[in-house]
Amino acid sequence: MRRFLYILPILFTCACATVKAPKKEFRGVWIATVANIDWPKHPNDDVSKKKKDFIEILDFYQKMNFNAAIVQVRTAGDALYPTNLAPWSRYLTGTEGKAPSGFEEPLKWMINETHKRGMEFHAWLNPYRATVSLDTSLLSQKHDYYQHPDWIIQYGKKNYYNPGLPAVREKFNKIIEELATTYEVDAIHFDDYFYPYKVEGDTFDDAATYAKYGLPSQSLEDWRRSNVDSLVQNVHRTIKKHKPWVQFGISPFGVWKNKSTDPMGSDTKAGQTTYEDLFADPVLWVQEGWLDYLAPQVYWSMDYPVASHKIITSWWDQHTPNTNLYIGNGTYKIKNNADKAWDKNNEIPKQLNFARELDHIDGNIFFSAKSLIGQHKKVNEKLQKKYYRLPAENPGPLNKVVREVQLPAIKSVQLNEQILNICVNHTDEIPRFLNLYTSKKEKHQLVGKQYISESDMEGCYQFQLTKKQLRNDIQINVSDAYGNESAMLPLNVN
Repeated sequence: MRRFLYILPILFTCACATVKAPKKEFRGVWIATVANIDWPKHPNDDVSKKKKDFIEILDFYQKMNFNAAIVQVRTAGDALYPTNLAPWSRYLTGTEGKAPSGFEEPLKWMINETHKRGMEFHAWLNPYRATVSLDTSLLSQKHDYYQHPDWIIQYGKKNYYNPGLPAVREKFNKIIEELATTYEVDAIHFDDYFYPYKVEGDTFDDAATYAKYGLPSQSLEDWRRSNVDSLVQNVHRTIKKHKPWVQFGISPFGVWKNKSTDPMGSDTKAGQTTYEDLFADPVLWVQEGWLDYLAPQVYWSMDYPVASHKIITSWWDQHTPNTNLYIGNGTYKIKNNADKAWDKNNEIPKQLNFARELDHIDGNIFFSAKSLIGQHKKVNEKLQKKYYRLPAENPGPLNKVVREVQLPAIKSVQLNEQILNICVNHTDEIPRFLNLYTSKKEKHQLVGKQYISESDMEGCYQFQLTKKQLRNDIQINVSDAYGNESAMLPLNVN
């Protein structure tokens, strides 16, 4: 009996052991601008306050070794950047259509600040949500509600773009083309809003559009799904035409189908599903190669009876292996949900651990940015010490172009106490990372990464190192946006 008691702690330790972090792992956070969820905190804040608050978000997640920010740049027919295709967002300026004084290029600024911290910038858009309420007095006259009223369908308490209209898809394609060509985004990102979530007692009135564009043998449901498929395919084609290294990712609602309606579905009892209610088929998009990554929103706790995080995550792992697969985690529910599992500090760590145990999952995204900042100290400590202790490389796009990556010319290397400054110049116009490794007995450990943008032909990059890291050999290499890597270069930093 005494021997058994000695063994118990060992077994418990093994059961709770953290799965080792992979070399490449996506660690993203959603920064929501709709309704000022995460940023800006208030649309009437002055520019310096807006910048300070955005930098606070980036600094927090950089310290946690996250490597991507997914920032909402279009919420409902608006834009958080200057464009003739949509009015300025009221969440940025307080009044829709009003340009931000002294902040003429907020998107360029946000991208630059994100890249300065060694993180990717993913531009997040809502394709079909036209308004967030029926109060159209808040809309600019430049909004499509006024410019193209024939595009808009009122449903429930919101207005939506009609996905069945070719003109709607063409307009959105132009929006994507402008973003991809004008800005140094690393990805274009959609969330779960395709056809709207069903409202009991209301009908999404697209019967006339279906009569005009539906094929003779095509059901309304299949026609709707084909409209979304066309949007996804066209956006993918547009992005890759202009910048093939820019990724395209979608974050669908967590349940594709319940097993009760399709044997292939998950063993869940979700009230609505992606395939049947939102008319979106991410399984098909993965099979067709239209996405670089898929990030289903699995916002339930591990053993939630109706929709278990464990069951749903396993389902996506088994059914969409041919893409970069990231799991969306609902950090906003911590200590803030009727499901008591969220009262425990280990719910999110358990979810991360489970994802790392599966074969095809390549990372996680947290919703939303404010959920961990300034609160949940114990959860943050677990993430920092056990899961995200060191940086990780970002997974690349699926259409990897194999190319030789040259090391940049090293202009100078300077160590000031524990701050390492490296100045380089180069001629490669594809964005890439400058990676810093400690090396011991031919084993390389990534300890820092800095983003080198498309436009910077030379620059200086700073790395904060610990005394322990400085006792090892220091090496650098470069990895491009496709994931190709250069040779290693030892640095003399003593």
